[in-house]
Amino acid sequence: MLLLAQAGAAQETLKLGISAPMSGSAATWGLGMEWAAEQAAEHVNEDGGVTVDGKTYNFEVVTYDNKYSATEGARNAQTMLNRDGVKFIAGSIGTAPVRAMQALTERNGVILFNTAWGKSVKGPQFRYTFTQMNTPFEILEPFYSFIKEQHPDLETAVLISPNDATGQELEPVAVETWKSLGVEMLASDWYERGTTEFQPIATKIASLDPGLVDFSAAPPTDVGSILKELDVLGWEGVKVMTAGTSVEALMAVAGDAAEGAYLGASADFSSDSATEVQKKLNAGAREALGEPLNGITISSYDAILALRAAMQEADSVDPEKIKDVLPSVRFDSSYGPSGFGGADVYDYPQQMLIPVIVTQVVDGKAVELTRSNPAELEALSND
Repeated sequence: MLLLAQAGAAQETLKLGISAPMSGSAATWGLGMEWAAEQAAEHVNEDGGVTVDGKTYNFEVVTYDNKYSATEGARNAQTMLNRDGVKFIAGSIGTAPVRAMQALTERNGVILFNTAWGKSVKGPQFRYTFTQMNTPFEILEPFYSFIKEQHPDLETAVLISPNDATGQELEPVAVETWKSLGVEMLASDWYERGTTEFQPIATKIASLDPGLVDFSAAPPTDVGSILKELDVLGWEGVKVMTAGTSVEALMAVAGDAAEGAYLGASADFSSDSATEVQKKLNAGAREALGEPLNGITISSYDAILALRAAMQEADSVDPEKIKDVLPSVRFDSSYGPSGFGGADVYDYPQQMLIPVIVTQVVDGKAVELTRSNPAELEALSND
């Protein structure tokens, strides 16, 4: 899958890799991330490309299906680095595939932007790695706190997590955060990605009758299947999708059973709070993909703008120089002014600073309820 947006003044081309699930239940994330990256590449190229050290470069997006697995993530990295000469990965999805890629990108000096929700991919030992969307350490506290405020009588919860690296890293943080808010965790259970029969899971949840079910890092189609079964069983508690992104994909499976669900990684990029850039991108995504963008998919657009800014700041396309500039670079993301932070959590500033947005399914659509900026972003905006 290739895109080369032409710009007459450009002399050379830089390949930007995307490693994402392009098939299976999480394909909606991969397809959206690829599309947003293509829009960013086209925007940069039509704007004259990136000129550094007297040369002008175009961006070309090359996408690889990682099938949300470590095996495919490693294979993607080998193909990108060894066959295609990719030096910049503008987006990658899934903690397991990202970990597998990182083993090669760090060793070979390749910039790796990622959406992995695991803390294990961050730290000063990973100087080429940068996270392009909010993760549990940015989302959970404000997200769960807002839900508890809306449901002050909430006392019990059940957590359902996919049994992979993403779910395994999110689970203890989610359990601890709910407990800190006074919510008892009745059970924390697992399922394998690729599962198609969710009735046994739903039956167990209904038997515990929790006040809330948190679906952790499960993709929308899996959540939809469980919600549909729970609806049949008569359960009527609070529905929480920590990694909730696509309402359209959720509604396609769950129907009315999805109504009222809270989403932690979605956004209404057609609302008044969205920027003009986001509104335009969102409209384009609806036309091209049949559904809007979300926090995961739009992140490749922002990563490419950050990469362009770092190249210009470093006056180089050498990843060694760019990785030293990225922690302090300032750039205009789709959300507005942004940069990187998170050193207090990860011991290195490699987390993109963007708002935490809480949405809810209302009449079958994602409606933004609240948003909050990290303190570092507020400070950056006031500079």
